[in-house]
Amino acid sequence: MTDHGVALPHYRLHVVPAVVALASPTWQREVWLDPDQFEDLGYTVHVLFDDFCEADDPQPWLGQCLRSQEEVELMARLGAAYGAVQNAVGAAARDEVYLDSPGWPAVVAAAARLAQVMVANDCSALCKPHGAGRLRSGGPAAG
Repeated sequence: MTDHGVALPHYRLHVVPAVVALASPTWQREVWLDPDQFEDLGYTVHVLFDDFCEADDPQPWLGQCLRSQEEVELMARLGAAYGAVQNAVGAAARDEVYLDSPGWPAVVAAAARLAQVMVANDCSALCKPHGAGRLRSGGPAAG
């Protein structure tokens, strides 16, 4: 994987949890369908399609909030799966109609794969040694 970095890390801080929410049917039912909660499907969709990414056309977000070409491709699959459900149920349908749609498991599966890749990529980026190959001042070179 080529990590293109993330020029907009604050965007990614919104995108990753939105993808994780789409990957969790339990979260969707317990949070999105609870009228006392702020987050719902509409919020999640705005994060991924309007505010911090464009799941319908994620390529321009490579290096912005998406780290790799694989993330771009998986985001496009997620966008297509969601679009198919939206076309089937109608954009104005209530959250529970989306969740009960026969196409919804494809959205969850696409989000689950994307979430797995995004979290793994973030962990990998965080684990890379900063300044690898540099000598520490006052100590011998590792060898």
